[in-house]
Amino acid sequence: MAMAALRREGRRFAPLISPRPITAVRSSPLYPTLEDEGPLGLRHISTQVVRNRMKSVKNIQKITKAMKMVAASKLRAIQTKTENSRGLWQPFTALLGDLPSADVKKNVVVTISSDKGLCGGINSTSVKISKGLHKLNSGPEKETKYVILGEKAKAQLVRDSKKDIELIITELQKNPLNYTQVSVLADEILKNVEYDALRIVFNKFQSVVSFVPTVSTVLSPEIVEREAESGGKLGDLDSYEVEGGETKGEILQNLAEFQFSCTMFNAVLENACSEQGARMSAMDSSSRNAGDMLDRLTLTYNRSRSIFIIYACFHGSLKVTC
Repeated sequence: MAMAALRREGRRFAPLISPRPITAVRSSPLYPTLEDEGPLGLRHISTQVVRNRMKSVKNIQKITKAMKMVAASKLRAIQTKTENSRGLWQPFTALLGDLPSADVKKNVVVTISSDKGLCGGINSTSVKISKGLHKLNSGPEKETKYVILGEKAKAQLVRDSKKDIELIITELQKNPLNYTQVSVLADEILKNVEYDALRIVFNKFQSVVSFVPTVSTVLSPEIVEREAESGGKLGDLDSYEVEGGETKGEILQNLAEFQFSCTMFNAVLENACSEQGARMSAMDSSSRNAGDMLDRLTLTYNRSRSIFIIYACFHGSLKVTC
């Protein structure tokens, strides 16, 4: 009874999986058994393709899980350093201010990005904000240039803004980040770029799944002195007593350079922290997607194997292995 039922089911599926008339397959030199060929060489190939695909998805899932663990380890190492660096630039913001609306002629947009991908949309966000700042601060009597940190921002900005790029720095995170390394980079930028305002674009770290695109503005000493004399937000600078033989301009020059290096140090660490958090989230999503795909492929494979067994039973061959 069971064999008869299986043969009836085989007659139902046979037209779907065999383009030739249904004939019994017997072992002979001209007609190999199903164990050698599979049902007319068709269903066996299909299950093999699905099996190979399942193997590939499993390997991808292993890689994404490993990358998530590596990102989590790097995040823990950078997060503490990032939180400590926030105390460096905050006093300068209280003293010299952060004036994104300052109207100046020479603007330099410092775009901070990562050297590697697979970290969500943090690099695209930074590039979009940088392009917006470039467009906002462009005009007949204004000049806006780019300073790029990271391969990903370089790849996007070189395509349509190559003539506006003043300096490119890559492989910033090849070694562990420290203040000495970043201060050397900041000094290199100040030597090669003329500016009235430096606008640093980066992603501020909030949590593993959250980051905030941020713009910090560092004004040149001349602009700071002009804003202080105009009685704006920097008008309180004259209330401080200056000791020593240095003039007010020299002090503002030193403060502006130190403010830029401290702000850069914090911005680079914040962006690196956001990068690792975004990579953790991206790899976690990839691992879950790979698991869902593996479940669907397993279901497809089991269905194909069931049809294979029914076909084999219909043709009277019991020596079938899947």
